[in-house]
Amino acid sequence: MVFLGGVLWASYAHAADITFAVIGPHEYDLPVDFKPFNVFVQYGDGNAATFHYDGQGARHSGQGVHTWSGMSKYVHFWTFKSIPKIGFAYEVIQTESYQLANGTNFGGLGPTISGPAVWFKPNAHSTFGIQTFMQTPSATRDRLNPNYWSNLSSFMFDYEWKHFGFDGDLGAVVASTLHNRGQHSYHPGTAFHSNLRFSWKASPHWEPFFGLDWQNNAGLRDNTLRHYVANTSSREVALGVGLMWNINSAWNITARYSHSVEGRNIAETNAYYLKLAYLFQGAIFSHY
Repeated sequence: MVFLGGVLWASYAHAADITFAVIGPHEYDLPVDFKPFNVFVQYGDGNAATFHYDGQGARHSGQGVHTWSGMSKYVHFWTFKSIPKIGFAYEVIQTESYQLANGTNFGGLGPTISGPAVWFKPNAHSTFGIQTFMQTPSATRDRLNPNYWSNLSSFMFDYEWKHFGFDGDLGAVVASTLHNRGQHSYHPGTAFHSNLRFSWKASPHWEPFFGLDWQNNAGLRDNTLRHYVANTSSREVALGVGLMWNINSAWNITARYSHSVEGRNIAETNAYYLKLAYLFQGAIFSHY
């Protein structure tokens, strides 16, 4: 399936979602020299983080958090006649979130994310590009409201063999300073991330795959006191397996399970992901 990867907003100490962890196989298998088309994608994931990693990387039970997240995404793809070998896209993503932790629960609409992407094909089997998104500072509930703007930018790539596919990205989330009246001024640290997907084209309809997600978050800096807040830098590596089902030329479903294998100052990933994609107005696929 051809569409751009979605994102979850960056989070800091004791968070469980790795940026771009929602992507699946062929996320960046993008065409060039095509007629404009559109894609709608609904992402969903649940994470039962009953364990967490401390500052020394040791795994402990307790402090469990159960989260359910969703993203509704619309993407428009186009090219310019003067440069048909370069593809462009613009996407708008609305995030949704629900959390259950320590006897409390809350949910609602999270920040909105939007931005462009541009790519080219070094050869018929590969794709390379960049994408950059802005995340708004507002949400429908205070507990979901980051109160600062963020930029999510990354390089993206894809390579296709006859029976295998390899997708990935490498990027960073850079946040603005957090200001709340009557409180200290904070600056969230930059979060670096990478997401890799290696798939086997078992048939035209079924494609099992392996996933690796990594993220490293710098600490939260208290600008008022001029020092970093203790235990707010974090790191996580998660591995997972999944299956893509290409229903037909317009519909696609992907499911995956992922679990942490290493971390520091973060709740573990113990998550399942589900993605439903619909392509319309001039269906274009690069290899199906």
